[in-house]
Amino acid sequence: MARWHVYMIRCGKGTLYTGITTDVERRFAEHQSSGPRAARYLKGRGPLRLVFSVEAGDRAAALRLERGIKRLSKARKELLIRHPESLRKIIGTALA
Repeated sequence: MARWHVYMIRCGKGTLYTGITTDVERRFAEHQSSGPRAARYLKGRGPLRLVFSVEAGDRAAALRLERGIKRLSKARKELLIRHPESLRKIIGTALA
């Protein structure tokens, strides 16, 4: 069974993009290339930096975690990037 990850990418102007994948390095390279598999939101928003990545388990768990992170304020996302060990505390019930 594939292990899924949730990741965040910081765009050139400071906005954050959140996604899920089974291979963070490959997915980040796809986003950086601006090719057909890159997220439309990220095209033309470089330079891109991978700022957060965490293993989430199966796909369903990754989707729940992604949804929880996307619901956070920008300040909370920045806190999560600085303190990834506090994931459960910051996200709370989104992991349930």
